[in-house]
Amino acid sequence: VQLQASGGGLVQAGGSLRLSCAASGRTFRSYTVGWFRQAPGKEREFVAAIRWNDRATSYAESVKGRFTISRDNLENTVTLQMNSLKPEDTAVYYCSASQGAIISNMANPTAYRYWGQGTLVTVSS
Repeated sequence: VQLQASGGGLVQAGGSLRLSCAASGRTFRSYTVGWFRQAPGKEREFVAAIRWNDRATSYAESVKGRFTISRDNLENTVTLQMNSLKPEDTAVYYCSASQGAIISNMANPTAYRYWGQGTLVTVSS
């Protein structure tokens, strides 16, 4: 399955952005979808995820209360609403997906088989 992440851009600190992850040619209904990010010079880190079967969500501590992940199976998209953005949120954001399996640790990048190309989020101070 091909994933397409979109919605990145430049925003001032305190602002908001809405990222979307779309699956081409497939229904997203049975996929757990995760968002990860990678800042320059840093390792890729988990941001948020939503499980396919029970819609359980998981968030990194650094984004709790500011980011919200949701899914629209009819539209085949998963959205990451990012509010109260901080300069340290600057990174390339990647969406990832894994089909069918019940993933207990959604923060584990090895649990995801498919990865999108990334979308750049830049937060200015």
